[in-house]
Amino acid sequence: MELIKKYNSVSLIVRIIIGLVIGVILGLLFDNLSFIALIGSIFVGALKAVAPVLVFVLVISALAQGNDKLDRRFGLVLALYMASTLLASVVAVIGSFMFPQTLTLTEAASADTIPTSVGEVLANLLKTMVSNPVSSLAEGRYIGILFWAVVLGIASKRIASDSTKQMMADIADIVSQAVRWIINLAPFGILGLVYENVSTNGMSIFTDYGKLLILLVGCMLAVALIVDPLLAAIVLRRNPYPLVFRCIRESGVTAFFTRSSAANIPVNMELCEKLGMDPEMYAVSIPLGATINMDGAAITIAVMSLAAANTVGIQVSFATALILAFIATLAACGASGVAGGSLLLIPMACSLFGVNADVAMQVVAVGFIIGVVQDSVETALNSSGDVMFAATAEYAQWKKQGKSLPTFLGGDTKLDI
Repeated sequence: MELIKKYNSVSLIVRIIIGLVIGVILGLLFDNLSFIALIGSIFVGALKAVAPVLVFVLVISALAQGNDKLDRRFGLVLALYMASTLLASVVAVIGSFMFPQTLTLTEAASADTIPTSVGEVLANLLKTMVSNPVSSLAEGRYIGILFWAVVLGIASKRIASDSTKQMMADIADIVSQAVRWIINLAPFGILGLVYENVSTNGMSIFTDYGKLLILLVGCMLAVALIVDPLLAAIVLRRNPYPLVFRCIRESGVTAFFTRSSAANIPVNMELCEKLGMDPEMYAVSIPLGATINMDGAAITIAVMSLAAANTVGIQVSFATALILAFIATLAACGASGVAGGSLLLIPMACSLFGVNADVAMQVVAVGFIIGVVQDSVETALNSSGDVMFAATAEYAQWKKQGKSLPTFLGGDTKLDI
């Protein structure tokens, strides 16, 4: 018990950094410690397993006991999600024109189903929304989980007795506590994940595809540190960087190593609670953000598609590239409805320029090679943005109501920082 107390007395961020450093050292020294890698897999598996249940019970409980304050904030956060994703794809287009990339193509990737149009992607997303709620929970399909949780939450608000609503709240609290226990073990999970990445991949991806990675990561950093903060500053009329860095530190770092927006939903909800946000708001906006706030995916689709066009010698006008930005935005919002995510939407975007499917799938194969870095940064950008924009919408409502903002944004409200 004394050891546990000492462990919990240290900041989670400090513990994560320690786990990260130990993971790097072990990865460089040893390449066959499979039990270390297993710890990382168990951690991500636990988060992925509990996240659908957490979202389902929190949304139902929040809506069942809601007070009809969700509308304006929800509309604002939805607008921020969409604006951010569109601007991210525009940044990717501009970056690709400033630093054009070509690829060395060798072997094509394979996939069971390749979407052929934005309409098909969005149609799949709508079909997923009304899929069986039990199968949605089992398979972690968040559009379906959100749809049925909202339906049941609204029905519960109108029909359920007070005792039933309290039971729902108790279940939500129980699952939330289980999530806190899992998150508290994040340093061990990240140790295992870092060890596996370092011991398996080494530094080869940086030398073989360094320029492409620099462009991708550079665009994502530009969105995370310039574009997204600018949107928040316009809404809040405050310096947004204390909020931005808080979200990157407590959400982005974990998402970088888990490489899963779904697995990071519990982490984001925990952060929203610390930021003093209304559960009725973040219980819906955070899982929705994990589905449609896809800045990183939009960047990946645009950059890789333009690189494919450059590789086969197709001249793309800037106007056509801006059309690609719009298509990449719509496709990115539907990425969660496609197995393989943003990479398997590259052939669809490539078709805009006349790049044939065989070449496009070789580009997808390159994406999988660099995915260790690309997917990590992409997930960190997406996940930290989910919290930042949800908090921006929440704090904008505070200002309208005359309520003081948190102290880190220049207000008087003290939070658990």
